[in-house]
Amino acid sequence: MSLTPLGYALAAALANVLGAAAVTSRARWSVRALDTMVALSAGFMIAVSVGELLPESIERGGRAAALAALAGYLLVHLTQHTFAKHFHFGEETHVVTAAVSASALVGLLLHTFFDGVAIASGFEVSPSLGFLVFMAILLHKLPEGLAISSLFLAAGAKRSAALGAAAALGGATVLGVLVTEYVTALREIGLAVSAGVTLYVAASNLVPEFQAKLGWRMPVSFFAGCGLYFAARALVGR
Repeated sequence: MSLTPLGYALAAALANVLGAAAVTSRARWSVRALDTMVALSAGFMIAVSVGELLPESIERGGRAAALAALAGYLLVHLTQHTFAKHFHFGEETHVVTAAVSASALVGLLLHTFFDGVAIASGFEVSPSLGFLVFMAILLHKLPEGLAISSLFLAAGAKRSAALGAAAALGGATVLGVLVTEYVTALREIGLAVSAGVTLYVAASNLVPEFQAKLGWRMPVSFFAGCGLYFAARALVGR
């Protein structure tokens, strides 16, 4: 946990690019492994949001913080599933238009910006909370990069553009850390808004990706993600 918040944001941004590279390089990758990662990260993110971010922000800001968390949740829904009509975490197998891929990118940029806000806000509280937030964000960055690059390729974009879209998501995360350090209002409500954003990404984006799939592997991975949170919490001494 010796890195600065900016260092952790850069590591998370790199994961976006690596996820895109798995698609654009046409390398063989396992759909089963992706599904497992999505389920694991969903469990971990929900646990961090409900177990850490929400109580910490409400303790600091009271009812206003709870409303800020709700605003974060609603804002991501507005940008990802109201304005952007087509987006999911996973490989895109249908032909889509350039407008669809662009709108999905815009929606994700807001979410990834608040990934950076969450990292910076977590470290404002303590290094241990910052590290837990970073882990939650890192786990979904690979499937996120894969999803946006796959969407761009399905829209007919070149591989360089698909990689650029994933890099833009990573850049938004870095920007979120930088802006939080200089904007007082964002430092004050950033943790609460990030709680809502994190909860939305986990519960409304990631969980629907696997909840209808048969077998025990998905629920086991999901609950393992929750268990991983408690193990990581004990490890960092919270």
